[in-house]
Amino acid sequence: MKIDGTRRQDRATELVLNYYAAFNRGDWEGMLAMLTDDVVHDLNQGARETGREAFATFLGRMNASYREQLRDIVVLVTQDGQHAAAEYVVHGEYHHTDEGLPPANGQTYVLPGGAFFDIRDDRIARVTNYYNLQDWIRQVSGESP
Repeated sequence: MKIDGTRRQDRATELVLNYYAAFNRGDWEGMLAMLTDDVVHDLNQGARETGREAFATFLGRMNASYREQLRDIVVLVTQDGQHAAAEYVVHGEYHHTDEGLPPANGQTYVLPGGAFFDIRDDRIARVTNYYNLQDWIRQVSGESP
């Protein structure tokens, strides 16, 4: 298959890959530009937030406590381009304590994760993130598997 950007499936695949490329660059404005104004964000094992402003606040919290890179990204998209899923491996450093979580002192972690997307008008309208929080806590706490 040749991805030429004319099919909705191709455009959605490119959108999700560009979203993660912006994440890996720390380009928060670039990420936000790919979202609808009313984007729905389902935080891992947490609340649902709505709107680009709430998403920007989330990115600020993440940036304050974590440095992360996503690798081995695989994106699957429905033929109509309205839904996508991604799987990846997070390589991170926990450098500042996040409220309610173990103390940070530069611990590193490697953690598989995934996300589900709704796409509307060539923008991301929903992001639902998942990773194993207990595994992350175990890694940053120095516990054995």
